[in-house]
Amino acid sequence: MRYMLLINGDPSLFQAAGPAAMDAMMGEYMTFTQSIVESGELIAGDPLQGPETATTVRVRAGVRTVTDGPFAETTEVLGGYYIVNVADLDRALELATQIPGSRLGSVEVRAIQEMSEYPS
Repeated sequence: MRYMLLINGDPSLFQAAGPAAMDAMMGEYMTFTQSIVESGELIAGDPLQGPETATTVRVRAGVRTVTDGPFAETTEVLGGYYIVNVADLDRALELATQIPGSRLGSVEVRAIQEMSEYPS
C-alpha cells in the first residue's frame, strides 16, 4: 500500500538548532533515505522550498484568484515528503517515526487512494 509521509515543522526551530545540528540532521535524512531506497520502499521524496515561495490558487464561480504564500497562516509548514510503498499502516508509522523531522515537528501519514478505487 502506498502512503505519503508529510513532514511538518516550524522553520524557526530548525534555524535555532544551529549549523552543526542542521548538518547532523541532514546526515540522518540521507541515512534514512538510503535505508528505504535499499529496502525498495521509497517511491519518491523531496524537501520543499520555504513557504515564502508558495502561491495559492482558488477558483470561485469560474474566477481564478492567485495569492502569494501558503493557504493558511501557521507556525508549522510542510517542509517535505516521502511517498513509500509498504505492507501496511504499521510499517508506514514505523518509517514516519524514523524521519528526523518528527523530533522537532510532526509527520502526517496518509494513505494514497488508488485511482482504481473510484467508480467508472
